[in-house]
Amino acid sequence: MASEILSRIRRPFRYSFKNATLSIIAINAVVYFLFNFTNLIPVGEDYFSINVVGFVFHQCFWQPLTYMFMHGNIQHLFFNMLGLLFFGMQVERALGSKEFVMMYLVVGVLSGLFSVGVYYALGAYMISQGMYPYTYLVSLVGASGAIYGILLAYAVIFPRSRIFVWFVIPVPAPILVIAYAVIEFVSQFTGGSNVAHQTHLAGFAFAFLYMLVRMGVNPIRVWRDVFRR
Repeated sequence: MASEILSRIRRPFRYSFKNATLSIIAINAVVYFLFNFTNLIPVGEDYFSINVVGFVFHQCFWQPLTYMFMHGNIQHLFFNMLGLLFFGMQVERALGSKEFVMMYLVVGVLSGLFSVGVYYALGAYMISQGMYPYTYLVSLVGASGAIYGILLAYAVIFPRSRIFVWFVIPVPAPILVIAYAVIEFVSQFTGGSNVAHQTHLAGFAFAFLYMLVRMGVNPIRVWRDVFRR
């Protein structure tokens, strides 16, 4: 029974390449433009970011999806989309567009749900009785969780690839992923910025599980075999 369920989970899509990475980048850019330079959307960003009050108390169940396409400022948008362009295109070519999009969305949604669970456990919210539907202490926007997941997938698919940090220092992709994971873990407890480090860590973790469960690939085993040679 378990093997039958697993075989269904791992049933592959028919390969096709549709430039989904560029489409996702375009959607993010359009959403940012609509919210920051037009009045075409009558509701505020609060409804599309993910936060405890909106998701838990007001049943805004679309937030785990929509928060991935919202960004706080142009720098946030630019660097997220730059990372998606660099790594997403290669991952999409390797996996096919359908698999890539499913991984991107699954990892992003689960990372958002994990983060809102953390915020709920920490009490990082408040309910407003004023003229607004709700207010919040912590709200999450951005595609970082999904993009960190794509970075891990890249390091698994191309474990011998070297990424040039600051365009100068060549670092093997698996080492870069491990280094980022350590930095994010430490920053979660020591950093004072508004960066959602737990979302980045969740992106790594859920991408790891996606590769393991959906694709039958153990990232640790792949990296261990590479460095043994």
